[in-house]
Amino acid sequence: MLTEIQVSNNMYYLKKQIDQIESELNEFVDLPASLPELVTSANLLRLNEFLMKSDNKKTDLISAYSKYSKTMEVLLLSVFEIQHELKDILKEQSSLISSKTKPKTKPKTKPKTKPKTKPKTKK
Repeated sequence: MLTEIQVSNNMYYLKKQIDQIESELNEFVDLPASLPELVTSANLLRLNEFLMKSDNKKTDLISAYSKYSKTMEVLLLSVFEIQHELKDILKEQSSLISSKTKPKTKPKTKPKTKPKTKPKTKK
């Protein structure tokens, strides 16, 4: 149970981290405009700095998604284990129910009946 709570808290933390990184990455959408008053090398340095920051954020995002997906795998395995256990419990309980509700059967014998006689008709 403690592990499940830790996984749940970890999922929440990872989701928040992913949202934050995506938000920060969205701030990098527009490339910096070249400023005509700066020399070409200065504009290239600004562009390079922008691309490095953007790449670092993308790397962080990929890392967070990787952790998130691994945590989801753990949760999914837990769900499948629970499903398997529930199936076993259901089978066990249904066999108990069916054994309680089935009455003991006696061998069937044909009831003895008198042979039918035809009624006599008067002439």
